[in-house]
Amino acid sequence: MLTIKNLTVSMNNRELLSDINLEIKSGERHLLCGHNGSGKSTLAQTIVGIPEYEIKSGQIIFDNHDVTKENITTRALMGIFLGAQHVPEIPGLTLISFLKHSCAAHTHFNTGRDLSMAEFLENLENTRTKLNIPREWLNRSINVGFSGGERKRIMLLRLMLTNPKFAILDEPDSGADAETKKLIADTIYNMPNTTFLIISHQTDFTEQINITNTTTLSDGKIMIK
Repeated sequence: MLTIKNLTVSMNNRELLSDINLEIKSGERHLLCGHNGSGKSTLAQTIVGIPEYEIKSGQIIFDNHDVTKENITTRALMGIFLGAQHVPEIPGLTLISFLKHSCAAHTHFNTGRDLSMAEFLENLENTRTKLNIPREWLNRSINVGFSGGERKRIMLLRLMLTNPKFAILDEPDSGADAETKKLIADTIYNMPNTTFLIISHQTDFTEQINITNTTTLSDGKIMIK
């Protein structure tokens, strides 16, 4: 599903990742761990295509396609999802409007057809109910006034509606209570067609999702076992 070859990344002329080689097979629940500042979030954001991270050398191969030079939008439409640790507030843009445009873009990219409002609303209602998300949240501005745990539920809503091939979850357990952590773990289990790369420090959470593989970063390099 994802192959990273000899990847070196910098920002503002400072090297952040050095010669990273990593392979993640389809269906894995892969744990990326390491101390704070080791490069975990940098690697996650480089994979999804955040432009501030400059790839000095190496390749990112996703689903048999070289996406090293693809922009963040194309990578997302191809099926790479990021549940970021820190998400911005977007006043004035409602959650339902954002989700509709996102789902419509994914549907058109993958099938060539337009997503009808009826189909979108049916999927949204079914998914919202599974996640126990109040309907009134949908008309609120994105992340404005939401708690940490509520933002995690919104992230799960995006994840389930777009149904990506590959999902990176950067500390999804951070700021989440026990109920939300279980909901995240259950959601991961119920998405067998999605491969996961999960960044987490909390063993009580990672034990719930039955990690299949682990990679450890230290000072921007992969630690060899």
